[in-house]
Amino acid sequence: MKKIGIMGGTFNPIHYGHLMLAENAYDFCRLDQIWFIPSADPPHKMNMDVLDYEYRSRMTELAVRDIPYFLKYDFENKRNEPSYTSETLRLLKADYPEMEFYFIMGADSLFQLETWHEPEKVMAQAGLIVAVRDHHSLEEMQKQIDHLTDKYGARIQLMDMPGTDVSSALIRKKIKNHRTIRFLVPESVREYIQSHDLYTERSDGK
Repeated sequence: MKKIGIMGGTFNPIHYGHLMLAENAYDFCRLDQIWFIPSADPPHKMNMDVLDYEYRSRMTELAVRDIPYFLKYDFENKRNEPSYTSETLRLLKADYPEMEFYFIMGADSLFQLETWHEPEKVMAQAGLIVAVRDHHSLEEMQKQIDHLTDKYGARIQLMDMPGTDVSSALIRKKIKNHRTIRFLVPESVREYIQSHDLYTERSDGK
């Protein structure tokens, strides 16, 4: 049974923090592949400045194309409903019953998980790989893991993650302020953003 890591997100834009998280999960959990699935209609970001799916999907494809075990998976854009993780996992398991799925997330998401849509189905359908960061103590993390394990039968693995201050919000802010984003995103993504004039006041990405 192949072990597939799922990196879901808005990827607005994708950056090296996302790629580092995926690479660490691939190595730490001995996964076979990482599937990057851009959200088409993220329910928690409906009122935010999110580029159209086609732009975010193409940037994700550019970012992962040279890594043989990274794959951009066009899945969410085929659906006419909000991109709930529970439903994504249900459909993936129906399409690929021979694969074992692991959802990769940051530490903050572990503490917010019970506010997600149908969190019990998320934890029933995939193992969780959670990146440990400095702003959460191991004691806090373990307490939350014990809670989710006892209540939902969650399967959770903690993974050390090097600190990085890069975020999509930071990148968007830098672009609007005419600052460089080199070395925050892959060069192919930086060139794509520049050539399409994305995240600027003149952008037509929406």
